[in-house]
Amino acid sequence: MLCMTRSITQRELRNDSGAVLREVQAGHTLVVTRNGVPVAELRPIAPTRFVSRAAIAAAAARAPRIDARRFREDVDRSLNQTPDG
Repeated sequence: MLCMTRSITQRELRNDSGAVLREVQAGHTLVVTRNGVPVAELRPIAPTRFVSRAAIAAAAARAPRIDARRFREDVDRSLNQTPDG
């Protein structure tokens, strides 16, 4: 499905902000123009996704174990940790 982006004027945004925001909330992207020049884009924000504590705990349980001492040694070898930089 081809979706055309609609342009609206700054005045339309000011005078009809409720209708404009309903259109954006419905999934449309709008370009706001000032004196015929595009100055902004209004687009829907992707909804946040809730991840349960149980799902996070399950993922952590399946994750590989990291040896903190070896990890720190690897980091120190990768970065120049001397005082003179």
